Amino acid sequence: MNQPMTDTSLRDRIAELVAGLARQAPPELIATIGAELRKLTESGIASRAMSAGNRAPAFTLPDARGGRTSLGSLLARGPVVTTFYRGSWCPFCDLQLRSYQNALAEIHGFGAELVAISPQTPDFALADIAAKQLTFPVLTDAGNHVARQYGLVFSLSEPLREVQEALGSALPKFNGDDSWELPMPGTFVLDREGVVRLAHVDPDYMKRLEPKAILDALRGMKG
Repeated sequence: MNQPMTDTSLRDRIAELVAGLARQAPPELIATIGAELRKLTESGIASRAMSAGNRAPAFTLPDARGGRTSLGSLLARGPVVTTFYRGSWCPFCDLQLRSYQNALAEIHGFGAELVAISPQTPDFALADIAAKQLTFPVLTDAGNHVARQYGLVFSLSEPLREVQEALGSALPKFNGDDSWELPMPGTFVLDREGVVRLAHVDPDYMKRLEPKAILDALRGMKG
């Protein structure tokens, strides 16, 4: 049985991953990624994303098994935690989704639902479910239409496209289009009215919202 993670578990695991990648990756690759992340951060893109107090846009998206899931149907059952991730090729997303799965029983304990959204095709989303043993809905946002409404979408720079290709994770393969667009990792805790009560958006994909922060937000809403 999965055990709930502590506040530091996800952060620590990400730190371990970063340290491992730093030991293995060529220095010029690390420098390129760092420079491009700084540019993205300095662009101010995160300040334009959905924030606390906003009403979340409604959506209906296909799941990995051919069904469809709507935000309205989830909200009818209680609060909703919506997390946008980059794709199955992203090891940071892997750690995040596994961490959230481990906290799922506690999320459900507050009467809330969890849903994960990425631009990758349903086949890759299904692979995520199988590899990570996910039991919450994993949805495909083809063309990043919903992520765009949340203010998360950006187009990868040419250096980052080259990095993706060098790592064998060219986006057209996973997303089924040639846009080279991704959502910034973003997690939103919505109350039953669809109002954002907690928002975490960061152009640095190595920074993810801790499960404990989600649980604290849900606990505060219940109180």
